[in-house]
Formats: sequence, C-alpha cells, structure tokens
Amino acid sequence: MARNVILSKVLLWPLSKLFGLGVAFRNYLFERKLLLKQTEFDIPVIVVGNIAVGGTGKTPHVEYVTSLLRENHHLAVLSRGYRRKTKGFVLASGRSKPDDIGDEPFQIFQKFGSDVRVAVCEKRVEGINKLREIDKDIDIVVLDDAFQHRYVKPKVAIVLTEYSRPAFTDSLMPYGRLREPASAISRADIVVVTKCPVNMKPMEYRIFKESLNLFPYQKLFFSRYVYGHLVPVFPERATSIPYPEWFTEKDSVLIVTGIANPRPFVRHIRRYKAKVRLIRFHDHVNFTAADIDAIRRKFAGLTGSHRYIITTEKDAVKLSHSPYFPPELQNKTFYLPVSVEFVPPVGDEPGFDDALKKSINNTNLY
Repeated sequence: MARNVILSKVLLWPLSKLFGLGVAFRNYLFERKLLLKQTEFDIPVIVVGNIAVGGTGKTPHVEYVTSLLRENHHLAVLSRGYRRKTKGFVLASGRSKPDDIGDEPFQIFQKFGSDVRVAVCEKRVEGINKLREIDKDIDIVVLDDAFQHRYVKPKVAIVLTEYSRPAFTDSLMPYGRLREPASAISRADIVVVTKCPVNMKPMEYRIFKESLNLFPYQKLFFSRYVYGHLVPVFPERATSIPYPEWFTEKDSVLIVTGIANPRPFVRHIRRYKAKVRLIRFHDHVNFTAADIDAIRRKFAGLTGSHRYIITTEKDAVKLSHSPYFPPELQNKTFYLPVSVEFVPPVGDEPGFDDALKKSINNTNLY
C-alpha cells in the first residue's frame, strides 16, 4: 500500500508542474491583457472564492456577505451553478429546483427569497449584464466561487483558505488540491482562514499571518462555524424536532453527507452522546435511487430508543427533492444549519464587516 502511494505521488508530481505552467500562462495573459481581458463594471462586484478544490466553506461565507450588505443595497448573487442540468443564464424563481440552478444557489435563494436576486451563468460577464437588464436597481453583485474566473474584475476579492489545510501547506492539482499556486492569494483584498477551532491559540494566529505573508494592503481574518438547531428536511411530515443535547447513549444517528469536507460537521455531531454512523457521498451528489436505498439500509441497521438521520443544509436541498426518499424516514430526517462568525480583531484593527464595507466604498481603513 505504501509503495503504491509513493508511486502515485511520483507520477502526479510532474503533472502538477505541467498544470502550474498552464495556470501561470493563463494568468500572464490576463495580467498583460493579451487575448484574455477583464471586464470592469460600474457597480461593485465582490468575489468570494478560494484557490483549493472544495471544502473551504464558500456558501456560508457568501450568505454572510449577502446578509451583511442586503439591508443597504439591492444585491444579486451569481454562481456558475455547478452540476446543474441546465445551460446558460437562469434566474432563480419560486419554480426553480436544485437541478435547474445547482444545490448551493438553490440554498441561497431559499434563504433570502425575493430580497436578493439569485442567478446562475457559466459566463459571469454575460450573467451580470443579464441581471442588470432584468433589475436595473441592482447595485452590488456577489460572485460565488469566481476567483479563477478572471474575466470579471472584482471591486473586492475575498479568498478563503481552510484552517486544517491552509494553502501554504498544499500543492497544485493533481498532486494536491490547489487550483493555483499559493502565491495567487496576492490577488485577494481580503483573506479569511475558515473553520477555525474555538480554542485557537495566539501562536496559531501568528503562524498563519507569517506563513501567508500578505501585502500591507491585504486584510486577514479568521472565521469559524456556528451550528444552529436541527430543522426538518420534510417539515410537513415532522411530528417533533429533537435536540442533540438531549441525546443519550441509547439513541442513534446516521449522518448523511455529500460535501467536500464533512469532518467538522461529523466532529460536531459526535460531541453528543448518541451512537453515530456515517454514510458519505461525493461533493454535489445527485442522489440516485441506489444512493437512497443505501441510506435506507444503513438506517435499518441502527439500534436504539430513538433513531435519526442528520444531514447538511446543502444535502437537505437534494434530499427534499428526491423522488426516491422513503416516506417512512421523512419524519426522522433533519439538517443542521451552519453559519459563520468572525473572530474579533485585536486592538483597533477593523473587523471583517468594516473592512468589506470600506473596501466597497473606497475608504481607507486607517
């Protein structure tokens, strides 16, 4: 086994080098405005992205930015709509389904409703233009996962890197998980270290600050997840809502995840006393009949006084629209919502909220 792992790494390393050359050449064309050019809009465009593949918490941070700005701005959120079954520009509406716009945009639309325009489009320039044709009052656009989509020049670029696997310890694909070299973070205005533990030590903050080696104009923040109360995936079938704090050793939970990095989610649920089993699917899974049957069989193997299925908010979007999900399990299936909170800054330094608002308004932070 160890020999196979070493051989795999030896083979992947040169491919990572080739991948890096391709990324560098593409960025060079954008920087020199040769063949590939950026479009700048007359309203602020905020990019929330990362340089790693999945798992940094983009959607909760997009939701945080949207919540922060929507009271004083007429916002739109534009995403590519990964793994949707449609093409081109699609505006979210009350008739939209996850297959139409993707699970994450659907989740955002469900959360904000008519307060925020939500749309998907592979070509972000085209998407922004169409949004503004539809609604001329839009004064800020938030681009979800578009740091590498350089055809749009953002007013503010927010880049996320995960606490447990920061960019400076990772490698380029396919050897590692990076879409770009860690040095690409230099294009960001704001860098956020996500999924930080509550008990982070001062030394850890210093290590991140020194290792990221940001420019003076870049701002560094740290965020962590905050989990809410369980919510029924099928509210019309729910007879009661359990509180994990009340779980005992006689209760059982089946965790169902289809996200890039379920470890923090699973770790949180394991804090409670119930027996826990996990069934894990790939990121952005479209649950098939076979997948649902696997969930049903895994659940049937649980023992205990009370048995529940707990899933993520993103997976709940897909499960709630699945035609295969067994009716007898619907009143036992819940999702655990997650939101973001930022670690308070030290001294007189501005917090994330002030830094973002001032960056949008071209205001000096100091």
